[in-house]
This record gives sequence, structure tokens and C-alpha cells, in this order.
Amino acid sequence: MEGAELAGKILSTWLTLVLGLILLPSAFGVSLGISEIYMKILVKTLEWATIRIEKGVPKESGLKSSASVGIIQRDESPMEKGLSGLRGRDFELSDAFYFSKKGLEAIVEDEVTQRFSSEELVSWNLLTRTNMNFQYISLRLTTVWVLGVLVRYCVLLPLRVTLAFTGISLLVVGTTLVGQLPDGSLKNWLSELVHLTCCRICVRALSGSIRYHNKQYRPQKGGICVANHTSPIDVLILTTDGCYAMVGQVHGGLMGIIQRAMVKACPHVWFERSEMKDRHLVTKRLKGHIADKKKLPILIFPEGTCINNTSVMMFKKGSFEIGGTIHPVAIKYNPQFGDAFWNSSKYNMVSYLLRMMTSWAIVCDVWYMPPMTREEGEDAVQFANRVKSAIAVQGGLTELPWDGGLKRAKVKDTFKEEQQKNYSKMLVGNGSL
Repeated sequence: MEGAELAGKILSTWLTLVLGLILLPSAFGVSLGISEIYMKILVKTLEWATIRIEKGVPKESGLKSSASVGIIQRDESPMEKGLSGLRGRDFELSDAFYFSKKGLEAIVEDEVTQRFSSEELVSWNLLTRTNMNFQYISLRLTTVWVLGVLVRYCVLLPLRVTLAFTGISLLVVGTTLVGQLPDGSLKNWLSELVHLTCCRICVRALSGSIRYHNKQYRPQKGGICVANHTSPIDVLILTTDGCYAMVGQVHGGLMGIIQRAMVKACPHVWFERSEMKDRHLVTKRLKGHIADKKKLPILIFPEGTCINNTSVMMFKKGSFEIGGTIHPVAIKYNPQFGDAFWNSSKYNMVSYLLRMMTSWAIVCDVWYMPPMTREEGEDAVQFANRVKSAIAVQGGLTELPWDGGLKRAKVKDTFKEEQQKNYSKMLVGNGSL
């Protein structure tokens, strides 16, 4: 009995501290300054670790910048110039060397597939798994690394799991109860309150530190919010500062329970798998949503997949064919404190959440940008590219023309055939490159 009583006291004390110091302040959007103190200590610790590493590791062994491996010098000249010289117009066997060279360049410095793996860090953050074994450089660094592991797994992880469980439970229960009310201003107000409160709790479960810029440009009702996509928590990051109507595919399991509860309180747009393939049906439902200026702005990630937050890849044109006002948002995470990128081909959702909850913190900047509309004579693809360029510039991200679908699919044959056609035109002389 004594053991049970002791366990009960520990549990009640733990829940009281969590409720009083984290849950209630986060529910009201108030900070007691605990997270600020934690971040200052963390920054000082990482700076000290970086200095120790620089002293203990030879310069030539340090981590390189993630911007480029710098192995080769790319030749961006067109095919006609690359094959020019003393050769004639007819086919020559030496032409194969040009295509071999281009192929090797693409393999050595592939700018596409490296966007589907975690961003490399210039300095170690006592967290990222590397082959350098920095934790064994000195006894002090080893001690700090071990203490960090104990703090992350024995203190932060239980705390974050408690907060996440509480936030998700309140979201399911709250939206279910609000969904029983008749449609009206009261239901809409309570729905937004539940969403904001629960998302704030879930962000605290990740030790989230978010800075919002240009709040005067926050997406308005009846519009479409588009943002670059790094992680499923992008939704939490944005919903902490304002509510949105989600668009997505119906899921099963825990995610399905959350979706069914949320849609009762808020007009989210969920599609069955078969419906997602019907572009006309999707467009019709989205147009109907933005036609009602009282409904929340729709949140869409046009890339269609998670990118590692170093670049912005091709925006699918479907989101820009609907019409209405587009509200661009740029999201940039700081990888020094934790890797927010979800590599879905490598980690399932449970593994990903475990990695997130054992990181130091999730730190990011969010920029709201001036609303954009489709210009006269501009098609959906051009409009999508213009919005993508604006987000890339604001977030300091690299703009790439490639489809994020290459994360799971092979390169389309049309891309290969394009080079063959250009080569054929050059040989027969009836086309200019």
C-alpha cells in the first residue's frame, strides 16, 4: 500500500505541475518564461560544445556546409555548345561522352533526391547522429552528452507525451461536443477556441518556439493559404496563431478519429481516396468553400509531400485553378535544435514523433506575405510558380522546378525524351537549341 500511495502522490504532483505551469498558460497563450530560460541554457550549451569540438577536431575533419558538397564544377552550357568543336553535324561516337558526363554530374550532385533526406549541420548539436563520434572527443563533452540523453529521454519525453496526449484528447472531446451545437456564430467561436487551445498545447509538447512576422498579412476568411511543406506539424505551427480549414485524404486509426471529430465542429474538407483522383469534384468542393466568406481560409501545401526545408519544389497547379485570393506563407525551421523534416520513406509516424519528442526543441520562423491574385493572361502554372518564388525568397529557400513526387516515383519518360529530341534536332539541323 505504501508503494501505491507513493506512486499516487508522485503522479498527482506531476500532473499538478504540468497543469499549472504548462497546460493552463499554453491554453491562454501565455508564457511564464520557462521556455525562454530553457532556450537560453540550450543555446549556451550548444555554443560551448561547438567550441570544444573545434578545439578537439582537426579542421580538415570538420563537418562541411550542407549547401553543396563542391565535388564537381557543373557545366550549365546548352547541349549544342557542349558538343561543338571540330565535329560535323553527323552522329559521332564521341557524343556519348557528353551524355555520360552529364549523367555522372547528376549522380554525384543530385539536387533533387538530397532534398528528401535530413539537412546536414555545420556543427554538431549534441543530438544529430553522425559518424564523427564527437561525444568521445573529451571527458567533459562526453559527460554533457550523457546528461543530455538523460534529460531528453527521462524528463522531456514523459513531459511531452503527457502534453501531447492531453492536447489530442481535448481536441477530440472538445470538437465532438462543439459539433453537437446548432450552426451559428457561437459554434464557430467555440470551434476556433478549441482548435487554438489544443494546438498550442501540442506545440508546447514539442517545446516549440515560433516567431510570426508580418501579422497584418494573416490569411483572411474566404481565402486560400499556401505554404511550403516540411512536416505534419506545419499544421500545428500555423494553427497556433489562427484557425484554418484543412484539406486532405480520409485516414484510418487515430488520425481518422481526430479527423471525424474535427469535421463536426469545423468545415474541414476531407476526401476519400477515390474522390481525390476526381479533380473536378475536388475543385467543385473547394470553390464552394471559398465562395462563403464566413468560412475559415483553406490551408493547402501545394508541394504535395514533405521537403527537408532547404528548398521549395514544384507547386501543383490545382490549388491555383480554384480562384480567389492566395495568402502565401513561408515556414523556415532552425535545424540546430531539432530536425522537423519527416522522411516518410524512412520513418513511420510513431518513429518520427519519437524523434521529435526527444529533440531539444522545435524552433521556426513564419512569415505571412501580402495576398496575391491571378493576373490577367496568367495561367495556373505561371501563377503557382510566381507564388512559389515569393515563398522561396522570403524563407531563404532554394527554388527548384522538380516535382516532389520524385520522392516516391521514377523520373518521367518525357524528361528523358526531351534530351533525345534536342539531340535529334541538332543532328538534322531543323531546330535551334
